[in-house]
Amino acid sequence: MDILFLSDNTAPADTRIMQAVADAGIGYAKSYGSDRWTEEAGQLFRHEFGENALYFPVLTGTGANVISLASVLSPYQSVVCAETAHIACDECGAVERFTASKLVPIKTPDGKLTPEMVEPCLAHIGFEHQSQPKVISISQTTETGAAYSPEELKELSDFTKQNNLILHIDGSRIANAAAGMSISLKQACQGADILSFGGTKNGLMMGEAVIFLNPELTESAKYIRKQYGQLFSKMRYVSAQFIPYLRESIWLDNAHRANAVARRLAEGFTEKGISIKYPVDGNAVFAHLSDQQIERLSEKYLFYVWDKTENLCRFVCPYTADESEADGLLSLL
Repeated sequence: MDILFLSDNTAPADTRIMQAVADAGIGYAKSYGSDRWTEEAGQLFRHEFGENALYFPVLTGTGANVISLASVLSPYQSVVCAETAHIACDECGAVERFTASKLVPIKTPDGKLTPEMVEPCLAHIGFEHQSQPKVISISQTTETGAAYSPEELKELSDFTKQNNLILHIDGSRIANAAAGMSISLKQACQGADILSFGGTKNGLMMGEAVIFLNPELTESAKYIRKQYGQLFSKMRYVSAQFIPYLRESIWLDNAHRANAVARRLAEGFTEKGISIKYPVDGNAVFAHLSDQQIERLSEKYLFYVWDKTENLCRFVCPYTADESEADGLLSLL
């Protein structure tokens, strides 16, 4: 059974990343991030996102999101997010458990929030009987594969500043968003205060990063990271991966390949009269298949039937895929 399109997590780590990890394993180094690899990775993140960017390496995407949010929330405050957000659907209640803060999910057509959608959540600010909105958390790309444009991000950023809120971006696939729009990583998170920067889905072996773009919010971050078990003692192995990933633009190469296969898959579905539900802005394709088509593809491929009520299926293209493999799947139809 071919698991290629089940998730971008199925792909092996990029060999260039693995070599960086191996090289970091030579000799001794200070622990807990006091090493030269973590220092260099921090410099690269500042080069990418601005001189005020502060880099906190962690082990997992869920850890990155929890630390990002726990660092700025009090238990009486809440996080506004899309109902499809990873923090709402796929993190086993981690944010609510570790922050004691409420998630306020909003129904959206494509996983993207707008100021108009968020504004009703602010109606009870100052009312002591309800949790107080403090953070807007969005995903780039969203869980439906749609990307926020820099203009959409600016609208949300302006809205958060006007209302004394904080903008957090779950950037597990931010590389795919930036590559898809031909913009920089910085532009793909324009206006954000905190970024959960992902790499595992795009070539890293393990490890993510919390990037504070607003340095005024970092006071408690290092303590939260330690308390929540995300301060890795041999941090050099996490940080070493980000050095070639950023310096050699591995993030861009890999994201371009994954996105190209997704576009080929979407074009092939469309040519065969199969409707695509969401914009293909990154490396995910959501297609409406018939029962017979699902059964036929399932004989060879694993993929998610995202919504059984409408036979909506999700295909995620890893960076290791090529267009001939997309054609192979399409040929079964």
